[in-house]
Amino acid sequence: MNVNNRTKHTMRQSYLITTLLFLFSMVSNYQLHAQTTDTLTLDLQHTVALANDSSLSAFRAKNMYMASYWGFRSFKAGRLPSLTLHMTPLRYNRDFTRRYDSEQDIDVYRQQQSLYTYGNLAAQQNFDLTGGTFFMDTELGYFRNFGDQARSQYNSVPIRMGYRQDLLGYNRFKWEKKIEPLKFERARKELISDLEQTAENASVYFFDLALAQAEYELAKENVNNSEKLYGIGEEKHKIASIGQADLLTLKLDRVNARNSLQNAEIRRKRAMFTLAAYLNLDKNTKIKLKLPDYPEDVNVIVDDALMYAKENNPKYLESEQKILESQQILDRNKRESLFNAGLSASVGFNQVAESFRNVYRNPLQQDIVSLTLSIPLIDWGVRKGRYNIAKSNLNIVELTTQQDELRLEEDVIMTVGDFMVQKQMIRSGREAMELAKMAYEQTQERFIIGKADINSLTLSTNRRQDAQRNYVASLRNYWQSYFKIRKLTLFDFEKGQPIEIDFD
Repeated sequence: MNVNNRTKHTMRQSYLITTLLFLFSMVSNYQLHAQTTDTLTLDLQHTVALANDSSLSAFRAKNMYMASYWGFRSFKAGRLPSLTLHMTPLRYNRDFTRRYDSEQDIDVYRQQQSLYTYGNLAAQQNFDLTGGTFFMDTELGYFRNFGDQARSQYNSVPIRMGYRQDLLGYNRFKWEKKIEPLKFERARKELISDLEQTAENASVYFFDLALAQAEYELAKENVNNSEKLYGIGEEKHKIASIGQADLLTLKLDRVNARNSLQNAEIRRKRAMFTLAAYLNLDKNTKIKLKLPDYPEDVNVIVDDALMYAKENNPKYLESEQKILESQQILDRNKRESLFNAGLSASVGFNQVAESFRNVYRNPLQQDIVSLTLSIPLIDWGVRKGRYNIAKSNLNIVELTTQQDELRLEEDVIMTVGDFMVQKQMIRSGREAMELAKMAYEQTQERFIIGKADINSLTLSTNRRQDAQRNYVASLRNYWQSYFKIRKLTLFDFEKGQPIEIDFD
């Protein structure tokens, strides 16, 4: 009996544990389902923040900046002393080589077998002003011949210092010192500009969804109103207050309202998916938008916007960079069209010995001076042609950059004008939307009591829809103009300061 009781008790415990686990699993699944189906509510500011943090375009802009950052780091590192170890740890030769036999006065092939090892440790410093390079190095080599006359030799250079440069040639270091800091500054401003472009794109998708949501809510309301009006129409038709044609028109309005709701739902889902994809959110995320107002105290003066654009817009730095790079090419082709002279001079010590302990004893002074000349005698105008092409390209770049700057100024002026106009459009659009809503409600009431016809009701409905669209459109145009001004000027007119980001 005790055994049976224990067995039943054990079974009850197992059943209880299984039930609890099942309930826990059900609760967890419900919570997970609730989390995945929660609606994400976004306003414009949060949408822009998400775009700059998580969108693929922002990720691309940041990686482009990092590429420029490491390029500039490499340039800075090139201005510092460098230390390099050159080595040939082992080279073994065993082959037949052609040698001259003086006794027979003929060339013969002889077997050769040798071992060679070499190491050089060199420090150098580039000198931007002249384009030359100072260097200091030390080296050690070992050579061993095998065969009938086996012999070993060590060769050392304990220390050697020198300088080398082209006397009349192209100075690459001078141009890099002008161009590379400008390129990096342009990259910093382009990152800010690209993030502002991301914000502008996010605002486009935001208001596409906002308009789709507004039309969807209006379509749902129209369905409810059309159902109610059709019911009222049926009652009126029974008492011969309206004719059969009017009743059919109300029924048609109900069918059209349902079709419009389905189309509005499709547009809303598509706009929601597009915004979620741009923000790098889950494709099944449900988004509900909160329409923004507009900051009434933001005023943009055209002259100020033009000034900030010239100070901050990376297009101006791009123009300056293009001109410098064209001047660099022109300078290189100009100098290459002339004769070139190079100088290399070094002073140090060296020694040769058959043992390692003697290779550093009593080293002899080593002096090396080398002067090289390169003089074009006949090239059939190749160098001159390259120089003239570079000169023409420089003129083209200067004219192109002037046109680009004029177009940029025109874009700033037009965008500021659009921005100021949209402020007035929002005020009038809001007023029109409120008036259209009041007119629709009154027309609906008049229709119910028989003082308005169906045509008046349909016209009032269309006007209300148009007013809703126009208001959302004016909001979209205002904020897109605002973000575009920020992108063109890289200036925050709300805070009254240049736009800054954390580059770290």
